[in-house]
Amino acid sequence: MNPEYHPEHIELSLQQAWAEDGVYRAQRDDTREKFYCLAMFPYPSGKLHMGHVRNYTIADVIARFQRMMGKNVLQPMGWDAFGLPAENAAIANNVPPAHWTLNNIEDMRSQLRRLGFAYDWEREVTTCQPDYYRWEQWFFTRLMDKGLAYKKEAEVNWCETDQTVLANEQVVDGKCWRCDNAVERRAINQWFIKITDYAQQLLDDLDSLDQWPEQVVAMQRNWIGRSEGANIRFETNTGDTVEVYTTRPDTLMGATYLAIAPQHPLALRAAQDNPTLAAFLDSQTHIKVAEADMATMEKEGMATGLSVYHPLTGDELPVWVANFVLMSYGSGAVMSVPGHDQRDWEFATKYGLPIKQVVSSSDDTIDLSKAAYTHKGTLVNSGAYDGLGFSEACDAIVTELSARGAGEKTVNFRLRDWGVSRQRYWGAPIPVINCGQCGAVPVPEQDLPVVLPTDVAFQGVGSPLKEVAEFKAVDCPKCGASAERETDTFDTFMESSWYYARYASANNDQAMLDDDANYWLEVDQYVGGIEHAILHLLYARFFHKLLRDEGLVNTNEPFKRLLTQGMVLKDGAKMSKSKGNTVDPQALIDHYGADTVRLFSMFAAPPEQSLEWSDSGVEGANRFLKRLWRLVSEYKQHSDGQATIDIPTLESLSRPQRDLRRKTHETLRKVADDYGRRQTFNTAIAAVMELCNDIAKLNNSDANDRAVIAEALRSALLMLNPIVPHITQALWQAMTGENILEQAWPAVDEQALVRDELDIVVQVNGKVRAKIQVPADATKDTIEATALGHDNVQRFLEGVTVRKVIVVPGKLVNVVAN
Repeated sequence: MNPEYHPEHIELSLQQAWAEDGVYRAQRDDTREKFYCLAMFPYPSGKLHMGHVRNYTIADVIARFQRMMGKNVLQPMGWDAFGLPAENAAIANNVPPAHWTLNNIEDMRSQLRRLGFAYDWEREVTTCQPDYYRWEQWFFTRLMDKGLAYKKEAEVNWCETDQTVLANEQVVDGKCWRCDNAVERRAINQWFIKITDYAQQLLDDLDSLDQWPEQVVAMQRNWIGRSEGANIRFETNTGDTVEVYTTRPDTLMGATYLAIAPQHPLALRAAQDNPTLAAFLDSQTHIKVAEADMATMEKEGMATGLSVYHPLTGDELPVWVANFVLMSYGSGAVMSVPGHDQRDWEFATKYGLPIKQVVSSSDDTIDLSKAAYTHKGTLVNSGAYDGLGFSEACDAIVTELSARGAGEKTVNFRLRDWGVSRQRYWGAPIPVINCGQCGAVPVPEQDLPVVLPTDVAFQGVGSPLKEVAEFKAVDCPKCGASAERETDTFDTFMESSWYYARYASANNDQAMLDDDANYWLEVDQYVGGIEHAILHLLYARFFHKLLRDEGLVNTNEPFKRLLTQGMVLKDGAKMSKSKGNTVDPQALIDHYGADTVRLFSMFAAPPEQSLEWSDSGVEGANRFLKRLWRLVSEYKQHSDGQATIDIPTLESLSRPQRDLRRKTHETLRKVADDYGRRQTFNTAIAAVMELCNDIAKLNNSDANDRAVIAEALRSALLMLNPIVPHITQALWQAMTGENILEQAWPAVDEQALVRDELDIVVQVNGKVRAKIQVPADATKDTIEATALGHDNVQRFLEGVTVRKVIVVPGKLVNVVAN
């Protein structure tokens, strides 16, 4: 073998051989335990960044390890290819989004192959291709038939520049995440899917996700936001009824006004005879503020001139329009208790509305002139309910409301239905025909897919689909009348909510999913960034339940185990083009080889923590691989071409030889645990590096040396193979003439772990003064005597009296003296 390590000579040839032989092709095998490993698929932006490298290397290490454990492994890859970034790039580069996207996919696929990831490329999916989104369209029509997909007018975050709806997460400081222009609230007709029908299931099933990070489960739980409270009905002085939901029915006696949204029917009716109010409502409708910023914005409001009657006291309370009340939340009205809600307090303070205390504190230090008291406590100033605690007061007040027909106990969720419409071009067309007589009609199955035209004139303002002839004129499937196709496209979360399942049936052109989906699902290991902890994971969990209820899958959850890797930082900041602190993975691969890049990304930090970029760390990873190469090369020089090894009996080995065997098998046990249970790949690498240090201490002087060195080297190669597959394959071939991919994870030899002698630390008054060796079966008295007889221990006992000797078997001796 070549005594020098040259990754460029081995990596490309191995990758070509893997591809030609289809070694990572996944096929159903009912005789083996399956393992589905998946990393979140990328947006094809054109180039891999170090975050991609880290994410996909983590998943690849897990997949390769599980393969060595004898499991039938599936690890696919695809492309989340629709969305606004492609449109922006198309505008900037004056190319169609399809052309830009597909060219990027080709480039990024080549980069992924160059990193040696063990993907089954025959299952590749691309979400912008009709063979993918046709099934998404088909499934949406099924949801329409079930009443789970519907269209309604709702307030949204609207970007006038990009002419599209934005999710809350796409609004940053009141501006669009892409064009940086101000976002406004606007009511438009759009399509929704009833995720709220599954809110309790989504909440309950979080308890089954015991292999998810607690942080992610908590974020999901908070987003769903289950709360117990009461619906309370207030009668108006005009004979109408206003219903509110509150989690604090105990504070009902402290309500001093009602606040309603600017779009509330009562507000609109009151404005008909009140020009000042009408002007205020109009100003609120066009105000440019995102929903996410409404909680902290300046409170604005106006009296409507209407009032309601308190359902228990009959007192008349004024009705105000308030800009912090959203029509899309609940009924668009809230019971305002300024004494015990800070938002209500700020509004009441600004407009001089009454503030009433109805909850006391244990130390009686409430000062409502400074702020609201928002904690729970004992009721005061509440008539018959005085003296009751929170729970008792809630029960008593809700019982009385129920008896009067004015309210009832209820459960509410923060979660709202999923708006899936986007007024953009580069997305999957929503499969609906809008008929003047029949309304929204789903496109018949035989007419799917509704293909997105790619030869349109795209200027980036609005959607060119509105000008496409086949979208403007089509016959209604129900009545045959002239109609129009829906020009909205799906939110790209739709594509990323079920792609993991399509991989299992990727080559079936007759069905969305088939029985192979039930073989491979659920995903055993999912890997991706913490930034996807809420929406992507929530929508995927919801979509999976929809698939289950359609009979397409038989599991309740899509992802069994979740690993959320940390970011890649440079100089303490996240790598990004805008900061100018990115590192090009391709340049590193060209210079050091793919294995060095993989090794550094796994060694620099635990996977869930941020990785701080280090040029010296990359160089250090490369030095270790060169050292590993030299260790094998040196062994080969002394092995006389021996391909097999026979481990001598324990009795025939010297102490250093037994120590190396023990170190080898201790390391095997530790690394298997690090890969499988703990998923701490950095500590696994560190353990193998320690083993290599011990290997280098033996000098190949006899056959026994060579035997235990060969065992240690082969074990090191097998342990490192999931992380650095190219170099380990080449070295394994050099040592054995075999293919490392056909090797199982090596078994631990329990006999090799047996120690005939133990190393024990000796302390004097808590400070280490010596290390001794004693027989493994030494008695406590023998250990104590050996420790006290050590020369250095004796030196520190001169002139003092030994008061106590503490022996911790197998670990240490502590001598207490003064």
